[in-house]
Amino acid sequence: MTAIDWKGLPFGYFKTDFNIRCYYVNGEWGQLEVSDSEYITMHMAATCLHYGQEAFEGMKAFTGADKKVRIFRLDENGKRLNRSASGLMMPEIPADLFRKAILKAVSLNIKYVPPYGEGASLYIRPLLIGTGAQVGVKPAKEYMFVVFVGPVGPYFKEGFSPVRMQIVKDYDRAAPLGTGSIKVGGNYAASLRASERAHDEGYSSAIFLDAKEKKYIDEAGPANFFGIKNNTYVTPQSVSILPSITNMSLRVIAEEMGMKVEQRHIPVEELAEFEEVGACGTAAVISPICKIVDRETGKEFIYCKDGKAGPVSEKLYNKLKGIQEGLEPDKYGWITVVE
Repeated sequence: MTAIDWKGLPFGYFKTDFNIRCYYVNGEWGQLEVSDSEYITMHMAATCLHYGQEAFEGMKAFTGADKKVRIFRLDENGKRLNRSASGLMMPEIPADLFRKAILKAVSLNIKYVPPYGEGASLYIRPLLIGTGAQVGVKPAKEYMFVVFVGPVGPYFKEGFSPVRMQIVKDYDRAAPLGTGSIKVGGNYAASLRASERAHDEGYSSAIFLDAKEKKYIDEAGPANFFGIKNNTYVTPQSVSILPSITNMSLRVIAEEMGMKVEQRHIPVEELAEFEEVGACGTAAVISPICKIVDRETGKEFIYCKDGKAGPVSEKLYNKLKGIQEGLEPDKYGWITVVE
């Protein structure tokens, strides 16, 4: 294997040795199969291509200081993938099958798990797609479950350094009662125009407002939003937000640190009241936000004026990373050690 520049890794695709596949045919899931191919062959009328029957997950494995490889909250990702499957009328994946597929994919590619202290991790991508042919708008009868992995660096190039984000009002990521609360490709496709424009204008990501009233913070691009004020961790409550497993975990850690936790509507005007704000998710973990600019009005909300992350965000980040890397006790049973 060619030497890998672990510290220089982008958040992108990296070819590894093997992926895991499983097929749903005649109403049941088959056995796990190992493949060394990066490609999938499917019918041109597959429902994933025409009617969006596609869902995925994002997970990470970490090497700890003790050299053990740990996967973070594996079972929660399995539950979320099944919620997505249910939302798109795809068959759910049995918890045991999901767990075995993830562990097998990591084990077979164990040499690609970045060493401890390099600022990188092994990204795990479970994918569920409709492969059965349909021309009418209806669910497929055949499906494919794939798990591939690859080493990645930070999602935002700044890493844990504060980023700038832009509020957008002329695009929506997802509609109320639509697919915003499940992890499907269509939500990300809908966010691309606003996100790419934000990048072109010098921002790390776009922040979307609720699609119905354009009054409340919804998603921070590819991650959940949170704000800190008065020893309280505040994060949006919305039917069109993907429930982040990282956000779920941070809420538990915040309470453990003696903070109050609130999930509720966050009016745009309240941004002026927060001491710290950030985006959180599997890919980003926590990305502190130093400035938010409303693209329509030009109004600015400025945080961490010294260019550093706020003390609460830093404490939350270090605690979560400590659990993921085995430096902190796993008192909640969030970790699966790869044997």
